[in-house]
Amino acid sequence: MHSNNKELLPEQRTELLNALKVRFDKNKNRHKGLEWDDVQAKLKTTTSSEKLWSLHEMEQTGGEPDVVGYDERTGEFLFYDCSAESPKGRRSYCYDRAALESRKENKPQNNVLDVAAAMGIELLSENQYRELQTLGTFDTKTSSWVKTPTSIRQQGGAIFCDFRYGQVFVYHNGAESYYAARAFRGSLRV
Repeated sequence: MHSNNKELLPEQRTELLNALKVRFDKNKNRHKGLEWDDVQAKLKTTTSSEKLWSLHEMEQTGGEPDVVGYDERTGEFLFYDCSAESPKGRRSYCYDRAALESRKENKPQNNVLDVAAAMGIELLSENQYRELQTLGTFDTKTSSWVKTPTSIRQQGGAIFCDFRYGQVFVYHNGAESYYAARAFRGSLRV
C-alpha cells in the first residue's frame, strides 16, 4: 500500500486532481467562500508533491478527501476524509503500536497511528470530528478512531466517534480492540 517514493506519476496526479475537483464542486457547503482554482494552484506547487501523495493515499484507502477550510494564518488548505462511512481501506486496525504488540493472538494487520504516519496525515481530534459532522452526516453505520488524550491512553483505552440518533457519540474501547466497521479519519494541511 505504501511505497518509499512519495511522488505520483503524472497520470496519477491528473486523476487525483480531477477527483478532488469533482468532489469540491459537488460539496460546496464544505468550503464556502473557497475557490477550486486557489486550491489547485496550491496543490500544483513543487512543495506540494508529498502532500499530493498523501491525498492520493487518503483517496486510495476510501477516505474521499475534501477541502473543509483555509487557515489564513498559515495560508494552508485543510483536507479531511469525507467518505460517508469510515474509510474501507483502513478498517480493522487497533489504535497504536503498543496496543498491537500487547495482543497475544488474533492480531490486526496494523494500527491507526502507524498507518496515518505512513500516509503523512494526522488522525482527526474529537473536536475536528465534531466539526466534520457539521458539514454532512458521516459514520451512521461505522465508527472512527480519533486522537486519544494521553491520560486515557496511559490507562489502556482509546476513543472513537460515530453519528447516531442525530448526534455525535464519543466512546471508549481498549486500544488493542479492532472492528470491521471501525477505521480512522485523517486530516492534511496543504
